[in-house]
Amino acid sequence: MTRLLSLADIEEAAALLCAGGLVAFGTETVYGLGADATNGQATAAIFAAKGRPRFNPLICHFPSAEAAFAHVLATETAHRLAAAFWPGPLTLVLPRAPGTQINLLASAGLDTLAIRVPASEAARALLQAAGLPIAAPSANRSGSVSPTTAAHVLADLDGRIDAVFDTGPATIGLESTVLDLTGLTPFLLRPGGVPAEAIEALIGPIGRGIAPAPGEAPRGLRSPGLLASHYAPVLPVRLNATSTAATEALLAFGPPLQGAALTSNLSETANLSEAAANLFAALRWLDAEGARLSLTAIAAMPIPATALGAAINDRLQRAAAPRQEP
Repeated sequence: MTRLLSLADIEEAAALLCAGGLVAFGTETVYGLGADATNGQATAAIFAAKGRPRFNPLICHFPSAEAAFAHVLATETAHRLAAAFWPGPLTLVLPRAPGTQINLLASAGLDTLAIRVPASEAARALLQAAGLPIAAPSANRSGSVSPTTAAHVLADLDGRIDAVFDTGPATIGLESTVLDLTGLTPFLLRPGGVPAEAIEALIGPIGRGIAPAPGEAPRGLRSPGLLASHYAPVLPVRLNATSTAATEALLAFGPPLQGAALTSNLSETANLSEAAANLFAALRWLDAEGARLSLTAIAAMPIPATALGAAINDRLQRAAAPRQEP
């Protein structure tokens, strides 16, 4: 049974987050389903609780701009926007800082992070008490309406998460505006609580559903799941491997196959949540070490296509697809 916590229970809510639990909490936009963004298994549990079939980048929440910018490479534009709109319903997408401990699952394996400082004082107090970056998509089952009260969350997720930190009804009830600052021109990825016009009044024109400027990558390359070949390491990926060669690296699941030059096991106990948490980091390590050893491919063992396994297989299929020209 999911616990309903009041404002007086803030330390309990923070302790649950620090222990790897799932705690929904209210912001000015909607209620978010929070988990420790530095903990891969806690982040994977978000997707399982929501019944979300794909891994998408999650917004990481912080109590202050200083805390948020410690995890990204912030630009002058980012600082100007933060000074004007934080705390508030604006999410900024920026390159990951080299030393950040935020796990790759929170950013869907991308080299960017989506960051926000919510306006809700209760939410910021919880984030401050936890002392961790908190990944938090909307606290609802995938496909249902976003929740704006604790009751909405319980109607969707009771028994699937540890607690709901009741901060009262959301005052905006509309998700945050998401602005991509990784290209030559800021680009609106999602309209939300901060009007695009207010952003443009501060920093000038932004992209809104238009072609990227010369020298920019297509916007799809900065979001997961839009290309057939995606999440792809340099080494070719061979799926559903039942045997391996001495010239291959092995991405194992459960008892590993023998004969590979090196192995990374997503989960020795065949636990899908653990496998999901380890997927992106394992692929990157096998790719780097495999290249160093001049290996020919990454052989991926079969993974059940149930629950989080469907999302894992989706990512592996995209990693193994024929490469598209940039």
